[in-house]
Amino acid sequence: MDTDLPDAHTGVLQPRALVLYGYGLNCDHETAFALNEAGAAAQRVHVNELVGGEVRLADFHLCAVPGGFSWGDDHGAGTILGLRLRLALQRDLEEFIAAGKLVIGICNGFQVLVNLGLLPGFDRDYQARRVALIPNDCGNFRDDWVHLRVVCRTSPFLTGLDTLELPIRHGEGKFYAEPAVLERLFAQGQVAFQYATAEGDAARGAFPANPNGSLHDIAGICDPTGRVLGLMPHPEAHIHAFQHPTWTRAKEAWRRQGLPYPAPEGAGMQIFRNAVSYLQERLGLK
Repeated sequence: MDTDLPDAHTGVLQPRALVLYGYGLNCDHETAFALNEAGAAAQRVHVNELVGGEVRLADFHLCAVPGGFSWGDDHGAGTILGLRLRLALQRDLEEFIAAGKLVIGICNGFQVLVNLGLLPGFDRDYQARRVALIPNDCGNFRDDWVHLRVVCRTSPFLTGLDTLELPIRHGEGKFYAEPAVLERLFAQGQVAFQYATAEGDAARGAFPANPNGSLHDIAGICDPTGRVLGLMPHPEAHIHAFQHPTWTRAKEAWRRQGLPYPAPEGAGMQIFRNAVSYLQERLGLK
């Protein structure tokens, strides 16, 4: 496959992004759109095309496993898709990561990466399952907006980010791990996001700032390289300001100051822009 895709407007070569879909994944269009807006060339690929060899993972620079309810969350969220990918593509995935490429799992995709073994990826061991995402402490599905603190400073996805607000929608989002694993995640800088208050303070497990009871307020983690990222909130659902429920209030505040509304990007967009920028530089695409 030709890997040189110049952007029609800028002439800069575009990284190829694979976005999985099928069997209940339902945020693939939004994720592909966000990646395209960030400057990638995103292609939606059905799970069967990938595991069957019709499409090769090696032909891409980024792999995104989006949100949804793969296989209806039977046997636990992300379990079946994680197993299917492991059986068919374990070596391909390990080579993909070793080549300096990027992987992002969002919500159900995070659950898949955990079950697959790509996260937390201690000592490049992608077989062991060391962490879990289990049913929310509140006992039901949560559809809300949350505040996040960015903890990791080494992941290319998170460059320049400190706090952000993103939506969640999940029933099994409580991050759980044994104490020794939690300690190692923090020691190695692998905690990517923590749930926080609107003021940016630690949620300290308090509902609803911590919407699911995640231990240590963990909302996302990365592998030791920082190039594999998993998070429960949905960055692809906040790439434009008007996706936030209070955007009209913000627009009116600007109007009352006699200023034009700047219509800023949503908080999630920077994650995708960071990924594209990293790949362009790392892979010599600009």
